[in-house]
Amino acid sequence: MIDPRLKVLQMVSHHGTVTAAAAALNYTPSAVSYQLRQLADELGTELVIQSGRGIKLTAAARTVLRHAELLHAQVERAYAELAATAEQPSGSFALCGFSTAATRLLPPAAAALREHYPQVQVRVIEAEPARCFDLLLSGDADLALVINTADLPPSADERFEQQQLLDDPLDLVVPVGHRLAERSRVSLADVADEQWIVGRPGSTYHQLVRAACMSAGFSPNVAHYADEWDTGTALVAHHFGIILVPRLARLHDWPVVRIPLRGEPAPARRILAATRLGGSSHPLAETALAAITTTAQTLLPAP
Repeated sequence: MIDPRLKVLQMVSHHGTVTAAAAALNYTPSAVSYQLRQLADELGTELVIQSGRGIKLTAAARTVLRHAELLHAQVERAYAELAATAEQPSGSFALCGFSTAATRLLPPAAAALREHYPQVQVRVIEAEPARCFDLLLSGDADLALVINTADLPPSADERFEQQQLLDDPLDLVVPVGHRLAERSRVSLADVADEQWIVGRPGSTYHQLVRAACMSAGFSPNVAHYADEWDTGTALVAHHFGIILVPRLARLHDWPVVRIPLRGEPAPARRILAATRLGGSSHPLAETALAAITTTAQTLLPAP
């Protein structure tokens, strides 16, 4: 319903470079540049100018983007109204989320959509939080579950609707026989001097663990890097260190002990649901969110 070249301009604005926008859109950089030139010629104004080795959006481009965001939001509301009045909505609907969400929360939501809307093609995409917002912007996903981190778009970003969904508490995982293994609860201060196993620098998990430790007054002594819970748990089982694991994450049968953390507030990762602006009222989004909430209440019952 809207010129797709406006989406290209949005992605260039979001990423700051043609190359990054092309990667997010699965285009070549030359295809992105060509579409920008086409749009500029049609509008009769410059949209980007060279700035050193990169590019900079012009004031005209900012004006176009402001109106494009309003148009996209209105289109999302139109799709939502059309779906609400249809006897049996069709088309496609894509859910995306980080690894634990894609394992524990999204499959039940996809199953609920398949049951309620059999003519809709439902798709699940596992992706890191920052990538999820790319998928929303490009139209490749319609609902995203993300972990709230500092590098996400702010809640005031008018391109998206973001709502807090749940808090997923962090548990400490130690090897059997560890000095704290018999405790019913521990604090992070109790393990400040331990060797830690965390995700690779730049990953959401890495940020999560460092933020939790820093809030407890120390910087973790990182001994090993592991992005997968099973890898980290295996290292713990062999006495290479300790890890923090979200309660939603399942652990395999390693000789380890999982201990809840105490604190005010207790360390947790905050999970958000995000859609494009205007998209949260779509019946499929509402059905998916209801299923996700029900699943989360089952997996994380209130204390």
